[in-house]
Amino acid sequence: MNLKEFFLSFISIMILLVSVMVGVAFLTLLERKMLGYIQIRKGPNKVSFMGVLQPFCDVIKLFSKEQIFPSLSNYFMFYFSPIFSLFLILVCWMIFPMISMVFSFNFSVLFFLCCVSMGVYGVMIAGWSSNSKYSLLGGIRSIAQTISYEVSMSIIFMCFIFLIDSFDLLNFIYVQKVWFIFISFPLVMVWFIIMLAETNRTPFDFSEGESELVSGFNVEYGSGGFALIFMAEYASILFMSMLFSLMFLGGDVFSLMFYLKVTFVSSLFILIRGTLPRLRYDKLMNMAWKSFLPVSLNFLMFFIGVKMFLLIFFC
Repeated sequence: MNLKEFFLSFISIMILLVSVMVGVAFLTLLERKMLGYIQIRKGPNKVSFMGVLQPFCDVIKLFSKEQIFPSLSNYFMFYFSPIFSLFLILVCWMIFPMISMVFSFNFSVLFFLCCVSMGVYGVMIAGWSSNSKYSLLGGIRSIAQTISYEVSMSIIFMCFIFLIDSFDLLNFIYVQKVWFIFISFPLVMVWFIIMLAETNRTPFDFSEGESELVSGFNVEYGSGGFALIFMAEYASILFMSMLFSLMFLGGDVFSLMFYLKVTFVSSLFILIRGTLPRLRYDKLMNMAWKSFLPVSLNFLMFFIGVKMFLLIFFC
C-alpha cells in the first residue's frame, strides 16, 4: 500500500466514523421525538430549534460527569468493556460498500459474523467485572440469548450466500433486480426479529431489564462508560438497518433512496419499542430453537434446491 492509498483509506474511515457518530446522535433525537408522539407527550423541544442540539448537550453532560468505579470491581475490565463494545461495532462498519471501494473485501459476510459473535463478550465482561449480582444476571442472559438466535442468523446468511454465490456484500447490489424481500418474505420477518434481539431492543432487551434487574449489565456504569455503551447500541441499530436495506430492499448504497430506507428501518425499531412490552425470557429461547431454526433450515434447503435447478437447466 503506497502513501496515496493509505491517505485515501484514512480519510474514508474518518468520514465513515464521523457519519456514524452523527447518525447515532440524531437517531436518539428521532427516538425521543417518536416516543413522545406515541405516548402523547412532548419530545425534546427546548434546545435550539425543535431540540436539534439536544443530542450534543447530552454528550457534553455525559462526558463531563464524574466517573465512578465500584470499589470491588475489576477495574481494568470494567473500564475496558464499553470501549471494546463500541470498537467492535465501528469495526463492523468497515464492510459498508463505499464509493472509494477501500474497505469492500470479498469475505465481508464472514467478517460480519465474526465481529457480531464477539459482541457478546463486551456485555459479559461488563456484567462480570462490575461485581454486582444484577449486572452478572444481565450478562448471563445476554450470553444465552446470543447462542439461541445467532445459529439461525448464520443459516439465513448461508441461504443468500448460496443464492448470490459470494461472501461479498457488494454482490447484493448487483443481483437484486427484484428485491429479496419479495422472494423470501417469511425469512425477512425472522431476520428482522433476530435484528431486534441482536441489538438488545424491545421486546428482547433482557440484558437491560430495568423492571427486574435494575438496568441489567450496565447498572454500575455512569458518565462516559454509560455513554459508550449507549453509543454502541445505537450504532448497532444503524448498522443492522443498513444491512437489512442492503440485503432485502435493493441495496443501492450509492443513491439517496438507500438512506431513506435505512431511516425507515431504524424508525421501525423505535415504533416497536413504543408499542410492545418485554417478552418473557424463556419465550425467546423457545422461539429461536423451535420456530426460527426449523424455518431457516427449510429455507436453506429450498435455496440450495433453487440454485441446483438453475445450474442444471441454465448452464
